[in-house]
Amino acid sequence: MDRKLSRESLCVQGGWQPKNGEPRVLPIIQSTTFKYDSSEQMARLFDLEESGYFYTRLQNPTNDAVAAKIAALEGGVAGMLTSSGQAANFYAVMNIAEAGDHIVCSSTIYGGTFNLFGVTLKKHGVEVTFVDPDADEETLSAAFRPNTKAMFGETMSNPGMNVLDIEKFAKVAHAHGVPLIVDNTFATPINCRPFEWGADIVTHSTTKYMDGHATAVGGAIVDSGNFDWDAHAEKFPGLTTPDDSYHGLTYSKAFGKGAYITKATAQLMRDLGSIQSPMNAFLLNIGLETLHLRMPRHCSNAQKVAEWLEAQPQVAWVNYPGLKSSKYYELAKKYAPNGTCGVIAFGLKGSRKDAEEFMDRLKMIAIVTHVADARTCVLHPASHTHRQLSDEQLIQAGVAPDLIRLSVGIENPDDIIADLSQAFPR
Repeated sequence: MDRKLSRESLCVQGGWQPKNGEPRVLPIIQSTTFKYDSSEQMARLFDLEESGYFYTRLQNPTNDAVAAKIAALEGGVAGMLTSSGQAANFYAVMNIAEAGDHIVCSSTIYGGTFNLFGVTLKKHGVEVTFVDPDADEETLSAAFRPNTKAMFGETMSNPGMNVLDIEKFAKVAHAHGVPLIVDNTFATPINCRPFEWGADIVTHSTTKYMDGHATAVGGAIVDSGNFDWDAHAEKFPGLTTPDDSYHGLTYSKAFGKGAYITKATAQLMRDLGSIQSPMNAFLLNIGLETLHLRMPRHCSNAQKVAEWLEAQPQVAWVNYPGLKSSKYYELAKKYAPNGTCGVIAFGLKGSRKDAEEFMDRLKMIAIVTHVADARTCVLHPASHTHRQLSDEQLIQAGVAPDLIRLSVGIENPDDIIADLSQAFPR
């Protein structure tokens, strides 16, 4: 078939292409190891001279099929699954940064990632400068240093629902000779493909919309293959100079556009081992098969709920990019014209106690740590996911103390609205 498959068809058909007599459904290869007839062939695998499988901590056929599907959906050249979205973001940065390096990061990102970058990476010797993503190019550019190795942002920020100006970030990153890494968890490649706007590497918490059913924790990294590591060889010696742990192999020379993911797999996954289990990858693949059907429903439901919330006298403010009142409305139309996601940020008039009592009165909508699956759920980030941050850090991360994160599911929207309505303070 010569026709290039659409994203809808890739959700169903991508990744696993069974040969004659093989299982039609992606099989779970639940094995830690793989047998070979000769020691010589195993040696070639260990030297990266031949592709294949020898230990699931590095690679597994089930995982690779799902990673290939996600890479195809994003329009990338290669992908890798990780045990969680946090692991994906850690690997994505540490694949090109080391002690003594620096990255520039949007301040409006998920609290766990903010903590990973601001606290944990610092302990590993990598310093992070957080910037206001709405700042102009000159201000963003001022945050860069000679040792800056990457720029990072989220397509739609969790939980504030700020929309990243991907083109602006890409332009600034490339002017300084570094790649732009974008966490595309909330939009998914169904609604936005950051590579089309200049991003170089994409990450996902596959735990969210991709899985879609809150069954399996996981993450993914996809490389566009567009960033020229050799053009900036002095900045990225890990990719452009010999690796002593593989007999002097140089990734950019040996693997070309596959260099970044090969290094992440052969080096970081080898040493740190944050692999996604084959069973979780299998469940993820089932979720991916309906991603193109679920995302439009999440978006249409969220639009209806956001418009209803905006009209309620008990509601102080609503931030949803699909609303014309949102400062990100035009950016959302540009980067995600078919819809953003199902997550709404809003605040109630009154105190933090009023917000907590409102959530406690909900009946169908559950209070859970999760976000972005088939069931509508709610969370108060300042009390839960972001409670490790100071008030100053909360504001910097775009999380108002009264912010309620509502993740709109795929139920009947009238039922969602009815539950919200009965829970409002009277």
